[in-house]
Amino acid sequence: MSSEVNLWRASSREHFAAPPLATSREVDLAVIGGGFTGLAAALEARRHGASVCVLEAQTVGHGGSGRNVGLVNAGLWLPPEAVIARMGPTGGKRLIDTLAEAPQRVFDLIAREGIDCEATRNGTLHLAHAPAGLRDLQERYRQGRAHGAPLRLLDAAETARRTGSRAFHGALFDPRAGTIQPLSYARGLARAAVRAGAEVHEQSPVTGLQRAAGQWQVTSRGQSLRARHVLVATNAYHLGFHDPFAPQIVGVHYCQYATDPLPEPLRRSILAGGEGCWDTALVMSSFRLDQAGRLVIGGIGNGDGPAGRVHAAWAARKLARLFPDLAGLPFRHGWSGRIAMTGDHIPKIVAFGPQAYACFGYSGRGIGPGTVFGTQAARALLLDRPDLLPVDPLRQHREGFAGLRAAYYEAGASAVHAIAAQGSVGARAGLPQAGASSRA
Repeated sequence: MSSEVNLWRASSREHFAAPPLATSREVDLAVIGGGFTGLAAALEARRHGASVCVLEAQTVGHGGSGRNVGLVNAGLWLPPEAVIARMGPTGGKRLIDTLAEAPQRVFDLIAREGIDCEATRNGTLHLAHAPAGLRDLQERYRQGRAHGAPLRLLDAAETARRTGSRAFHGALFDPRAGTIQPLSYARGLARAAVRAGAEVHEQSPVTGLQRAAGQWQVTSRGQSLRARHVLVATNAYHLGFHDPFAPQIVGVHYCQYATDPLPEPLRRSILAGGEGCWDTALVMSSFRLDQAGRLVIGGIGNGDGPAGRVHAAWAARKLARLFPDLAGLPFRHGWSGRIAMTGDHIPKIVAFGPQAYACFGYSGRGIGPGTVFGTQAARALLLDRPDLLPVDPLRQHREGFAGLRAAYYEAGASAVHAIAAQGSVGARAGLPQAGASSRA
C-alpha cells in the first residue's frame, strides 16, 4: 500500500496549515474540534460578525471528517417513521425537513467558497443486497415519498446498469445526494473560515474547560482562551478533558480500501454515472469512485486493529464478487475511522452550560448533518435562539456500556468478514447498519 495510507490525504487538492495557539486572548465563540461541525460553525460565526477561534488537537480533518467515505446524503440512515417514533411528530418532522436540505446546503457552500473537493452531485444508490433488502428499500421509498423526498426505486436491471455489478436486487436512488473528497471539504471550510477572519489553531489540544466570571475559559498549550460562547465539536475523537462535558457515544470503526485508477474501459462500465453506493446488508459496506477513477470500498471494522488482515481480505473478496473483472486488483490505500453512534441513532446537541453546546452522534452521516448542525449551532449561540437548532438541546446524554457495545460491534464485524473472506455467507451479528458518509 501507499506510504500515505489515507487516500484523501494523498489526493487532496485543498491544503491547509495553521500554527498552534501561542497567546491568550478573548473571542465571542470558542470552537473545540476542527472537523465539519466546528469549521462550519466558525465560518457561520464570522458571517455574523463574531470573533471566533477554532482549536484542533491534531490537524484539520484529522478525525472522522478526513476519514469519511464522502457520501453527501440527505436525512439520516433511519427511515422517517423511525425518526418520528423516537422524536415525536414535531421534533421528528423538523429534523427530517432540515436534513432533507442538507446536501443542497453543502453543495451551495462548496460553490460559494470555491472549495476544490471533487464535488459531484449525481445522487447516491442504496443497494439491496438480498430480497429482504429490497423489501426494506420499498418501505423506505414509501416513507420517503410520503415526506416529499424525490426518490426513485430501481429494479435489478437498472441497478446493474448503473453500478456495473449484477450482485444487487435493486436500489433506491436519491438525486439530492452526491459525493465529495471529504478531507478537501474540511480543509476548504478551514480556508474559507480563515479568509473570513476566523482564527484556526492546529496541534492545540484542549486540556481544560471551565466557567469563570461569566465567561468560558479554554486552556490549551498553557494559554487561556476566554469566550462568551463555546461549541464542543469533537464527536468520536474527543480527548483531553471530561469536565464539565465529554460526548458519550459508541465508537464504531469503519475501514476503507482504494485501488489505483481503473482502466478507462472499466471506468465506463462501473458507476459510470458517478453515484456513491452503500448496501442494506446487516454489516453494511459501501463503494464509490473518486474523480481519478479509483474504486473505494469500505465496511464496518477497524482496519488498524487486531483483525485488520481479516477486514482487508474481506475487502479483496468483496471487490471480486461485485466486479469480477477487478479480481486480484491490489489496494493501494487503506485506512480506518471512528463513527460516533448513539443508542437511538439520532444526533445530539447538549447544552452543558450557559451559552455552551456540544454537537455529536451523527451515526455515520457526518457531512450533511455535521455541516447543518455546526452552522445552526453557531447561529443559535450568537443570537440566543435555541429554536434555530435542528433538534431540541438536552441537558445531558448518557450511553450505557459504550465500551462493551463498541467491542461487540467490532467482534461481530470481524466474524462476518472472516466468514465472507473464506467464501461463506449468511452470518448475522446484530450489528447496526451505520451509514458510511461519516465519517461516515
